[in-house]
Amino acid sequence: MKIIIKEVKSKKSLKKFVAFPYKLYKENKYWIPQLIKDEMKLFQKDKNPAFEFCDAKLWLAYQNEKIVGRIVDFINYRFIEKWQDKYCRFGWIDFIDDENVSKSLLNTVENWAKENGMVAVHGPLGFTDLDPEGMLIEGFEELGTIATIFNYPYYPEHLKKLGYQKDADWIEYEIKVPDKVPEKIERISRVVLIKNKLKILKAANLKEMKPYLKDMFHVLNTAYEELYGFVPLTEKQIQSYIKQYISFANPDLISIILDENNKVAAFGLTFPSLSKSFQKARGKLFPFGFIHILKALRKNNLIDLYLVAVRPDLQGKGVNALLFNELIKIYIDHKFEKAESNPELETNTKVQAQWKYFDRRQHKRRRCFIKYLNSN
Repeated sequence: MKIIIKEVKSKKSLKKFVAFPYKLYKENKYWIPQLIKDEMKLFQKDKNPAFEFCDAKLWLAYQNEKIVGRIVDFINYRFIEKWQDKYCRFGWIDFIDDENVSKSLLNTVENWAKENGMVAVHGPLGFTDLDPEGMLIEGFEELGTIATIFNYPYYPEHLKKLGYQKDADWIEYEIKVPDKVPEKIERISRVVLIKNKLKILKAANLKEMKPYLKDMFHVLNTAYEELYGFVPLTEKQIQSYIKQYISFANPDLISIILDENNKVAAFGLTFPSLSKSFQKARGKLFPFGFIHILKALRKNNLIDLYLVAVRPDLQGKGVNALLFNELIKIYIDHKFEKAESNPELETNTKVQAQWKYFDRRQHKRRRCFIKYLNSN
């Protein structure tokens, strides 16, 4: 059957774009729906600071006047400037199990990329590296997190048939929270604290933590500098993330390490898992969605490790052990039983080494695919 691709140009069609996954994954118990309000803002130029350096097109695939797929293609000019790779990104890709649909969507992306002088297409990636990235290729029967993508097993098979190949993989771990801090982590922490003249921020509330929040994201920018495809966050993006995410964070679950000058040396930003509460909310805070989320924030046995970063001048000096020494104590006190690592590059052996002290299970893998384009 003929597939028609239409560009999203109105708020009405954007609502359809955002709503499509809710139909596609309606019966799936592992998919985590995002909040519709946040998804709408993500694609509006006046709401998302990323559009200051990204050109994007949103597309919907129709078959018999019914939506059967969606995709976003975009050019991140700051990525091109930093990495010197003229690549077009794609993301937010969803489609029914029909190769004509996936081919039509990706052909549209490839043609747009060629028109704009790009030499390759890669994804799924986000406008920034804090957007969900990477197509799931292992772990289809594992509960997702609100920070990651879920997709059906046929997705990567379609991409391979269309000439896309592996560019990078991320892996994820489920980590058992121990009954007590491992003795070696505790010992390393004591030494690191004194040797590097560090101290642990003790903030009673978010107000006391506020002076350090921007510095946290500056540390993230430098710590992630050399990671795959990373583009530093702008000041506007930092302010946006602070407003969107930190405002409802529990300061007890944020670990901040300061140096002798009271500058952020490292941090761990963690949240109780909101996966099941988001499933119950079905994308809406009202009338009852916010109740499910509040309950998950107050009582939970699963913690999500969202962002962990150590300043480059302190990497390899045991500061990670100091961070986890603090976080484990917090998790034990709050009766968390397991933690989700969220994605980490499979080549990032330093990060993976920190899990050797824990009972863990590598349970998910996701991939960024790439396809080099012909000049014809």
